[in-house]
Amino acid sequence: MIELRDDAPLFEKGDPVAVLGLGLSGAAAARLLHALGARVYASDAGAGPRPTENAEALLEEGIDAEAGGHDLDRILASRLVVTSPGIDPSTEVRRAIAEAGVQTVAEVELAFRHLRSRVIGITGTNGKTTTTALCGHLLESAGLDAVTAGNIGRPLADVAMRDEHPDWVVVELSSFQLADLETFRPAIGVLLNLAPDHLDRYANLDRYFDDKARLFANADGDSLWVLNADDPRVMDLARNVPGRRALATLGTLEGDGATVEDGWLVQRLDGESEHWLPASDLQLVGSHNVMNSLLAGLAAALAGCDAARIGEGLATFRGLPHRLQPVGEFDDVLWINDSKGTNVSATRVALGAFQRPLVVLLGGRHKGEPYTSLLPELEGRARAVIAFGEAAPIIVRELAEHVPLHVAGGLDEAVRLARDLVEPGDVVLFSPACSSYDMFPNYEERGRAFERRVRELEGEPS
Repeated sequence: MIELRDDAPLFEKGDPVAVLGLGLSGAAAARLLHALGARVYASDAGAGPRPTENAEALLEEGIDAEAGGHDLDRILASRLVVTSPGIDPSTEVRRAIAEAGVQTVAEVELAFRHLRSRVIGITGTNGKTTTTALCGHLLESAGLDAVTAGNIGRPLADVAMRDEHPDWVVVELSSFQLADLETFRPAIGVLLNLAPDHLDRYANLDRYFDDKARLFANADGDSLWVLNADDPRVMDLARNVPGRRALATLGTLEGDGATVEDGWLVQRLDGESEHWLPASDLQLVGSHNVMNSLLAGLAAALAGCDAARIGEGLATFRGLPHRLQPVGEFDDVLWINDSKGTNVSATRVALGAFQRPLVVLLGGRHKGEPYTSLLPELEGRARAVIAFGEAAPIIVRELAEHVPLHVAGGLDEAVRLARDLVEPGDVVLFSPACSSYDMFPNYEERGRAFERRVRELEGEPS
């Protein structure tokens, strides 16, 4: 039987409840609601393969669902609407729901209310998925009963549907998910970093940061927070938040937290210092991943993992696809797939991970950020920048006067052009600084397409 975390149910058995969106989280929410006794109507405006397949699967399970449109009358007659994070609040259906005063929550909020596990909530602009996966890996390596969920791919509602809930769930939280949370309160909250992102959806940067701040909305004196002390925006956002905090820094540590001392990753909690492992033993590339390791390790330590097991877990974690992932080194040229670099700040971090000369592939759908902020990392280091996709004219306008710049008609042409421009010892960095939606359904498909094309050109099996 699925239990309620508190005594404040969102709906009563038999109430009509609508679900907006039929991706992974929407379908999972519909199933959880159905199991809880709601009369569910789930819909998606899109008629693509995923929403259509999910609608058909839900119908076979006795759950009313449709793809290709919303029945607004049914939605507005609902007691509750559970919305998928990808549906912009400015859309007509979301505006109508808000005007009608129907309560709206995220799938994460629904699941959290019926979850008996302790939660580690992780958010930030960049590195969320890597840090979530790493934190989950550390907990599992230390023998704790833990899973990962949320924006990383497994909906939290799927975990709530289990007969036995794990002791810990490490949840990746996007700003879109945070926006529709109410009672969500992690046992441990982690804020990685803050930088401009999603300015194609948010009216301004403050609105974006406001949604990130909802991680702290239900904080109290028992809350535990892991914070990036090297990011002034993080520290400012968490300034007056109640609870205990542990700080990660690549500089000098004061108080509880983790840092790098004499080449070792070290934790210091309750006045006691313990070593994890040498930084050189990490499998992840770049100083930003040293910070991600410190943050994940601190969360694991606060969850009860001992320092030796944290060190062992850090040494065995090899990272995730499409995040500074080596495709191969051919003729002394290293090809890197960083398709997850979907915003300018992520690409800036990726650029800083390499000391070798660079050929950089930028492009996709513009997200409202200026590409000029990449110039400190590009000037004097980039042998060439190759622009492609919808954003190419903007990239050319902002960067052409500062770096050697070429334009490609698409990804295939960009890869061919990169191969023509490189010299031995170079790195070809595919970190687009844009979303994939002009040409690909997601960054994963874009990354796989890049890898296939590289391997084809180099005569390697794909």
